[in-house]
Amino acid sequence: YTFYNVLITSALPYVNNVPHLGNIIGCVLSADTFARYCRLRNWNTLYICGTDEYGTATETKAMEEGLTPQQICDKYYSIHAQIYQWFNISFDYFGRTTTAQQTTIAQSIFQQLLERNYLLTETVDQLKCEKCARFLADRFVEGICPFCNYEEARGDQCDKCGKLINATELKKPVCKVCQGTPVVKSSQHLFLDLPKLEDSLEKWLAVSQLSGDWTPNSRYIARSWIRDGLKPRCITRDLKWGTPVPLDGFREKVFYVWFDAPIGYLSITANYTDQWEKWWKNPEQIQLYNFMAKDNVPFHSVVFPCSLLGTGDNYTLVNHLIATEYLNYEDGKFSKSRGVGVFGDMAKDTGIPADIWRFYLLYLRPESQDSAFSWNDLMIKNNSELLNTLGNFINRAGTFVCKFFGGCVPTMDLTQDDKLLLAHITLELRQYNQLLEKVKIRDALRTILNIARHGNQYLQVNEPWKCIKGNDADKKRASTVIGVAVNIASLLSVVLQPYMPSVSTAIQEQLCIASSFNVVTNDFVCTLPAGHQIGMVTPLFQKLEAEQIENLRKRFSGGQVRNVPPTSVFVKCRYTPRFTSDLDFSFHFIVAEL
Repeated sequence: YTFYNVLITSALPYVNNVPHLGNIIGCVLSADTFARYCRLRNWNTLYICGTDEYGTATETKAMEEGLTPQQICDKYYSIHAQIYQWFNISFDYFGRTTTAQQTTIAQSIFQQLLERNYLLTETVDQLKCEKCARFLADRFVEGICPFCNYEEARGDQCDKCGKLINATELKKPVCKVCQGTPVVKSSQHLFLDLPKLEDSLEKWLAVSQLSGDWTPNSRYIARSWIRDGLKPRCITRDLKWGTPVPLDGFREKVFYVWFDAPIGYLSITANYTDQWEKWWKNPEQIQLYNFMAKDNVPFHSVVFPCSLLGTGDNYTLVNHLIATEYLNYEDGKFSKSRGVGVFGDMAKDTGIPADIWRFYLLYLRPESQDSAFSWNDLMIKNNSELLNTLGNFINRAGTFVCKFFGGCVPTMDLTQDDKLLLAHITLELRQYNQLLEKVKIRDALRTILNIARHGNQYLQVNEPWKCIKGNDADKKRASTVIGVAVNIASLLSVVLQPYMPSVSTAIQEQLCIASSFNVVTNDFVCTLPAGHQIGMVTPLFQKLEAEQIENLRKRFSGGQVRNVPPTSVFVKCRYTPRFTSDLDFSFHFIVAEL
C-alpha cells in the first residue's frame, strides 16, 4: 500500500467508568500502535478519539454519585485522559461529545435524513418506572436476555451474546434506579429506515470489504445483520442528557447514543481543525481505520454508515474495520465492583512501566479469539522476551562499542555471512511492514523479537569478545561484528517505537540517534556510520520476581485497595506535548532512569 492520508479512530469510550486492560487493548492501544507505525512510514496521519458522554450511562452514573451529568463527564473525561497519557497513547486529539460542534453536526445529519425520507415515526411500547416517573431506556433497565438468558442484559444490548434488544423483550426487567418492576407504556419515537438503505449499504460493504482489511469477525457480524434483514432502528430516547432532537413533537427527546456517538468522530475532528471536512468528506483521498471490540461492530458497519449514506453527501466511510475479540482476566472477567482485574488508573501503581504493559497487551492481543491476561505469563514474557532476548542484545551491542572502541561505531568490512544476515533481517523487516499494513499488530511484534534473536545468534556465533584479543584479522572481524550489531540495535529502536515508545526513546538516547532516523523502510542497511559516537549504555529492562508477581496477583484478585504504593519502580516517564504540524499533535515521552 502507499497511503498518503490515514484517518484512525478508536471507539469512543463511555465517560461513566474507568477503562480496564481489555478496553485499552481493544480500542486505544491497538489504534495507537497502528497510528505510530503510519507516522514511521511518513503517511499523513490523523488519530482522533474522545469520550462518549451522552445517554443513559451518564445519567445513571450521575445518580449513583450524586452529581450532575456534566460533572460526571468532566470528572471521568479527566480520568480517561490521564490514563491514556500514562499509557503513551499518541492521540492527535482527544476530545468529547458534549460540544456545540456535536450538536451542530448531529442535527445537520438528522435534518438531511429527514428531508430525504429516511426517517419513520412509530409508536413504541416502552418500559416505564411509575415510581421514578421515567421511561427506562437502555441502561436504566436490566433483565434476562431473551436470546441467551444472560441475567444482566441491558435494555438495548446483551453484553454476553451481543444481540440488540428492545427493552420490552427483556425477561424479568428491573429498574436500575429503584429496583422496581416497570410497566409497559407507549411513546412516539423516530426511526432510521434501515430497510430503505439496505441496497446502498450492501453496495458500499461489498466494495469496502473487497478492497479493505476488515477483520474476520467484523465481516461476519456485518454480513449476519444483512442476512437476517435490516429493521428500522430507533434513534430517539426519552431522556434529558443528550443531543436535542430538532423537530416539533420530539423536542423533549434526545438522540439515542448509538446514533449520536459515532458522529462524535466528526465533531471531535471539527473541534481539532476547521479543515475537518477534508478528512470526513473526502473518501477518494482518505483511508479510514476504525478500531473497536467486536460488540461495537454493528453500529460501525451498519447503523453509522447508513446514517451517512442516507444524507446523500460524499462522506468518508470506513475502509478498514478492525475489531478484536475480548481480553479476559486470569480465569474470569474484569469486574470493577468486585475489585477483580487491573484497571487503567491502577496500572501505574504496580510499579511496572507503561511500556511493559503495552508490550504484554499487544503480545496477547485477542485478534482471532478471546485471550486472557495472566500475571505469571506477564512475568515470563518480560523475563524471557524483553530482558533475555531484546534487552540483552541491545545492551551487549552498545556495551561492546563502549568497551572495545571507546564508544565509537567501528569500521565494518562485510563478508558474505554478514550480507546474508542483513538479508535475513531485511526479510523480517519486510514481514513487519506487510503485517502492520494489514493491521496484524500481534504478529508484527513477533518479527521484532525475531530480529533481536538474529542479533543474539550473530554475536554468539562470531564471539567478538574473543576476536578482539586475537590477531589483526580477528580484531577486524570483531570490529565488523560489533558495528553490524549496534546497527541492528538502531533498527530495533525504530521498529519498537509503535509498541514501546519510551523504550525506543531510551535506546535512541543511548545510541545518540537523531529523530530523523525514525522512518521505516523495506530494506535493512547500516545507518550508523563508522565513527558515530554513542552515549552511556544502561539496561533497558528489569527482571520481574515471582514473589512480586504473586503479590500483584493476590492484590488484583478481588477487593483490592486503591493507591497501594508500588512494589518496585523501573523508569519514570515525563510527558512533553510537541506540535509538529497542523495535523500532527502527538504525545511524546522521555525516559529517565531513576
